[in-house]
Formats: sequence, structure tokens, C-alpha cells
Amino acid sequence: MNGTAPHPEPPGRSVPGRFRGPFTRWPRGADAVLATALFLAATFLEEGPGDSLLFRPLTNVPLPVLLLFVVAGAALYRRRHRPVAVLYVALAAWAPTLGSSYATLGGVVIVALYSVGRHADDTRWGPVGVVVAAAAVTIDGLLASLPWGDIGFGAVVMSGAWYLGRRLRLRAERVVRLRHEQAAEARRIVTEERTHIARELHDVVAHRVSMMTVQAGAARMVAAEDPQGALEAMAAVEEAGRQALDELRHLLGVLRPQAERGSLVPQAGLADLPRLMAEVREAGLDVSVTNDVRGPLPARVDLSAYRIVQEALTNVLKHSGPGTRTEVRLRDEGDSITVEVRDDGHGAGVPSVSAAHDGLPGHGIVGMRERAVLLGGSLDARPRPGGGFQLTAHLPTEGESNGEYRGEPA
Repeated sequence: MNGTAPHPEPPGRSVPGRFRGPFTRWPRGADAVLATALFLAATFLEEGPGDSLLFRPLTNVPLPVLLLFVVAGAALYRRRHRPVAVLYVALAAWAPTLGSSYATLGGVVIVALYSVGRHADDTRWGPVGVVVAAAAVTIDGLLASLPWGDIGFGAVVMSGAWYLGRRLRLRAERVVRLRHEQAAEARRIVTEERTHIARELHDVVAHRVSMMTVQAGAARMVAAEDPQGALEAMAAVEEAGRQALDELRHLLGVLRPQAERGSLVPQAGLADLPRLMAEVREAGLDVSVTNDVRGPLPARVDLSAYRIVQEALTNVLKHSGPGTRTEVRLRDEGDSITVEVRDDGHGAGVPSVSAAHDGLPGHGIVGMRERAVLLGGSLDARPRPGGGFQLTAHLPTEGESNGEYRGEPA
């Protein structure tokens, strides 16, 4: 299966060998450096003759303008988390300076536009911000008597910054979506492969068990006349049993969910009833137990009987609440056992358990009935005439169960 199912890279993990810049490695620090650099550029640089840049002393910057620069630079630090708000703060700080030598917040607006496209899935205020930024560039150019070519170039730069960020965001979303689809496809392939293996192993185990049955029957028939042949047949049964057990363990390993792998906890059985009774008594249930079952039971019957009692007591607690008087009786009928759970329905939660159980049965009763039917037995659950609820399950201890080929044929 390892060769069949690919293992795509999780979305949150970087691809080995891929370049990761400072804005990816250290986003907060890089944003702080970027905001500081643009603030300093807006404060100390101004346009000179012939598109040159001149140094401007801090003393030449009026205090209100300096405050606008500080607000715009500080807002830019939050460009990843509140990109739309940062854009409009930058535009608001830029607007009073348009047409003057202090209209140097264009770089902050360009980065804010890029951040809106890159980090905001906004189809309304983002495009509006692009239009406002282009209008601001036009107004600034007209007030400064710039050529229309320069004004148009500035508007293109503004809209291009937003478009570039948007394209990068859409591409990143496509990459993440593709990785999720690849991971889902890998899980589907693994599930199909595991199901295919389980079906094949089911056939193998069924064949081994059939061979064991044939060999055991042959050994019984020739035991009196040919003891050596009977021993050889029983040795073949033993070997087939070992192989079937190994294959069955592997089958269960294939079918068991990944989270349950490695669990070696033994299955519960009627021997665990005292611990179960102690737990439900601690929960407030007044329960008494009569267990007339003696001798070992088949593992499947032992487990199913325990689970039926456990689920029935859970239903009593759920529907009637603490204080309900409950009787659990287990009787040995020879070729079957009977599990009976009765309560009076007078607990602290619901006045009458019969009322609580009216209507469609819950998943608990459906599950208990399925367990009984798979063993070839039956389960009856109904309200008691005098109040309360009664559940009776008959579980055969001999013969074949009815659960071998339920569902689709292998």
C-alpha cells in the first residue's frame, strides 16, 4: 500500500529546498522593519528636480504631518491581520498631504494595496480602495502639474500592487486546495486497498477453517481404525489453525483504525460484571445482579452479553436517572443464556422510564439487538405494565451464528 498511496506534503509544512524569505520566516519582525523603513522614507525623503530624491531634515516636517506619518507607519505593521483597515488608514493619512512636498506616503499605500490583495478575501472594499488610491494619485499629479503619463503610471502601479497580491493569494489557495485533494485521494486509495486486502484475507481464513473442519472430520472417522492417520490429520488441523489465527490477526490489524493500533487490552466479559456494577452504583443506580451462568462461554457470547448489560444500564441512567431500582438477571438455558434487565422507572431524572422510551428506539437498543441477531438470538425491549422498562436478550451458546455473511458477499 505504501507504493500505491502518495503522501502529499501537508499544507502547513514547507517544501524542502524551497526558498523562504524573511517575510515567511519572521513575519512580525519583517513587517516591523518594513513599516519602520517606509515611515523613515516618508519622513526624511522628498522629491527633487528631475525625479531625484532629497534628504529632508526632521525639523522641516510640521508636527501634524509627522503625526500622519507615524499613524500610517504604525498601521502598516498590522497589514496581515487588518489589511483593508490599514489601507484606508494609509489613504486617510495621505489625503491631507496631496499636492505638497509632504505627499510621500505613496509607498505605504502601495504596500497596503498589495496586502489587501494578498491577505484579504474581500471583493468589495478592496477594489474600492484601488479606485480611491488611483484617484488620489490623479489628484496629486494634477495639483503638482505632473504629465499625464506619470499620473497614469502611478495609477497602474497602485492597481498592479493589489492585483499582484491577489494573484499570489489565489495561487496559494489553489496549492492548499490541491494538497487537500491529494491527501483525500491518498486516504481513499488506502481505504480501498485495505478493503481489498481484508476481502482477500477473509477468503483465506474461510478456506483455512474449512480445511480444519474437513481434517477434523476425517480424523474422527479413522481414529479407531487408523490412529496414525488420525494423528496426522489432527496435526494438519493444528497447523491450519495456527495459520488461520495468524491471518485473522493480520485481518484485524488491517481493519482496525489507526488510532487503535497497538492496543493489547483484553476484551470484556461477564467476569467484569462486578466492576461494571460498582461503576453504575457510584453513578447512583440501585442495581442488583443475579448470575446463574456457570462454566465458560464462547468468547463472542461472553463479550456480547457483557455489552448488552452495559448498554442497558447506560440507558437506564440516561432515561431514568440516579435512584432507579434495577435488576440484572443472567440465566443458563443449556444451549443459550438469557440476559434480563428490568427497572422501575422511578429515578431522579424521569418519572417513568416507559415514557422516556416511547417512540422510536435509540441507537443503543438497535446496537444491542444487532449483537443478539448476529449470534442467532433475539432481543426484546418494551415498557413494563406497572411502569419502568424491561429488556430481554436470548443468546445461543451453541451452533453457528448468523453474522458470518451479513452484508455484501466477500
